[in-house]
Amino acid sequence: MKTKTFCAILLPAVAVGGLSFLPVKSGLALPSPSLKQAALVALAVAASTTAPAHGQPAPLVAAIPPEEMGLAAGVRQGVFKAEFKGNGREKMRATVTNNGKTRLAVRVPAGQIFENERNAVAVVRADLLALAPGQTGELSLQTAALRSTNKVVDAALRLSPQTAPKIEPLLGYIADHAELTPGAIQTAVLALTENLPLSAIAKFSSGGGRLPSRFDTTAFRADTADIVAALLALRETGRRDDEVAMSIDPQLKIEAMIDPPARATAMRYYGLTAETEWEYWKNELATGDTSTRHYALYGIARNYPDIALDMLPKWARETRTSAIFRLSAIQALADTDRAEALPILRQLADELGRYTDLGRAATSAAQYLDAHLAKVAAN
Repeated sequence: MKTKTFCAILLPAVAVGGLSFLPVKSGLALPSPSLKQAALVALAVAASTTAPAHGQPAPLVAAIPPEEMGLAAGVRQGVFKAEFKGNGREKMRATVTNNGKTRLAVRVPAGQIFENERNAVAVVRADLLALAPGQTGELSLQTAALRSTNKVVDAALRLSPQTAPKIEPLLGYIADHAELTPGAIQTAVLALTENLPLSAIAKFSSGGGRLPSRFDTTAFRADTADIVAALLALRETGRRDDEVAMSIDPQLKIEAMIDPPARATAMRYYGLTAETEWEYWKNELATGDTSTRHYALYGIARNYPDIALDMLPKWARETRTSAIFRLSAIQALADTDRAEALPILRQLADELGRYTDLGRAATSAAQYLDAHLAKVAAN
């Protein structure tokens, strides 16, 4: 009954028409206890179990973890010798030697900035490394570019005395959310330091004649799932949605809703539930932005395949409907992932003419769906 009601309502319609640096703030502490600290304690405890010399007491002092020292302070005092190399975006390698006379744990806090003549990056996840006197070790640090003009190429970096206070609230959120991808973190950082528009960040093409970015931000374009995860992180750290330029583009919402990896986060960010999602798709198709209304057909196909199998062929056959809606209806039938769509698509190819644009689209959609279903069955 629901399907018939919807089809009666939604019969095919004729489509008309830089970086701000401030004085250094207090350092950011590692979460307590961190995995690194726990590992250090475990190693120390293991060392304390070594059999003592005959007649000697066990070295209980070995169970005490090594004293921590910040990387920047240690380098400044000559306790640590260090070299740094990073790609200007999410990766950096620090090679550190302990020049001191005692075991030390070198601590690299989140927020520590490294730079060279072209790039500036900040550590986004704190790290810790224990070193015996004279020992050299290596840290693989996760970083994020502080500006979109960074060149993503391996190069030497140096410690910077600067700070980026704009990203400090975000660093705490990152520490508590291990699931955040490097892409989501990078997107959130650039939103805070440069507030770039969606056209400069998204991998998908902007519709509606939106102007492209005047900067080359290719190296920092993000998947839709990463963009929405970044927006959610910014909101939960106190940033208002209307303060974030990429959040105001209406295309992002429907792109996120039709993208399977982004959908769950998008529903949370946009306040949609299983009970309200259907109304969203129905309204988007009826009154959405003219440049993206046809995207709703794909959303309906993926999330409401039973309705789509009845509805989409009618849109494909309706000659008064815009070609973009007819083409989208045909392609969306393949997104239902239903074997019942195969005979429908083959029939549409015959009806619309196998040598017309719509007919060829139906043939291609049928071929794609057939191969996809075969792959799923094989798996």
